[in-house]
Amino acid sequence: MKLLKDLVLVTGFALLPMAVMGQKVKGKDQLVTIETPQGEIKLVLFEDTPRHRENFLKLAKEGYYDGTTFHRVIDGFMIQGGDPNTKDDNPNNDGSGNPGYTIPAEINPKHKHVRGAVAAARMGDNVNPERASSGSQFYIVENHDGTPMLDEVYTVYGQVVDGLDVIDKIAEVPKGGRDRPLSDIKMKVKVEEVKKKKIAKKYNYDYNTQSLKK
Repeated sequence: MKLLKDLVLVTGFALLPMAVMGQKVKGKDQLVTIETPQGEIKLVLFEDTPRHRENFLKLAKEGYYDGTTFHRVIDGFMIQGGDPNTKDDNPNNDGSGNPGYTIPAEINPKHKHVRGAVAAARMGDNVNPERASSGSQFYIVENHDGTPMLDEVYTVYGQVVDGLDVIDKIAEVPKGGRDRPLSDIKMKVKVEEVKKKKIAKKYNYDYNTQSLKK
């Protein structure tokens, strides 16, 4: 009887920290909303990839992304955007634009290319052995099983918490050469400060694991 009681106590203590941690989500976060013709995509950016987080938030608040498009879309893989060149009338230069700088890689093994992961586009290893990220271009994983072949190769710095269905809709649009949508998928990006507790509850997001709860 005593053994059973001790087991219950030990189990109780083992579960307590997780429960407490789940209730102690304090502070506020920057909730990013990407508005598209297909709907809204909401995401949070990781605090342990500070350079990418700060850069994205800075550009978003300045309106840098407004009017840019998701210029490269591959169904079953990902959607890519954030190129300032997509604002002009020349579709041939889409994919080569940037704000004039790169961001040092912040590749973290614990951040995986799961569905809805937000990651930085970059030049290939042959010309970019340091794997520095584009100053503005990013992609969002659309594949429902993730894209693990990209893990620890590109910097993952955020996670979509709402609008995964919108990503699917974008991935399914008709495309032409270079996987460019036939009709421009323009975005408008806004940032709002929201309590982490509210984000965690509303979107079923776990700040401890930096992932959506299943």
